[in-house]
Amino acid sequence: MVIGEQDDFVKTDEQLVSHHSEKTKKNLITRLNRIEGQIRGIKGLIEKDTYCDDVITQISATQAALNSVAKILLEGHMKSCVVERIQQGDMDVLDEVLTTFQKLMKK
Repeated sequence: MVIGEQDDFVKTDEQLVSHHSEKTKKNLITRLNRIEGQIRGIKGLIEKDTYCDDVITQISATQAALNSVAKILLEGHMKSCVVERIQQGDMDVLDEVLTTFQKLMKK
């Protein structure tokens, strides 16, 4: 995420949705497309009976790439969605953030 670039969230009928800038969205989609290719590559390695350690190395790289996507999303979420909800008096967002951190730290 670029400093100064803001993503916003919108509340529609009690459902929160995020509106990322086009630049952020393009970055995330590019990363996810690359990850999708990595997953297909891992499948191919399994199909070709590739040495286990080599497959595990590729799985590790894919997990790292997914973690990078999560970091970008978390940064944008904290800087825009969470801040805005706190400014609106919605302190429940803090419990949501703590739950999200717990999920990410399990990995």
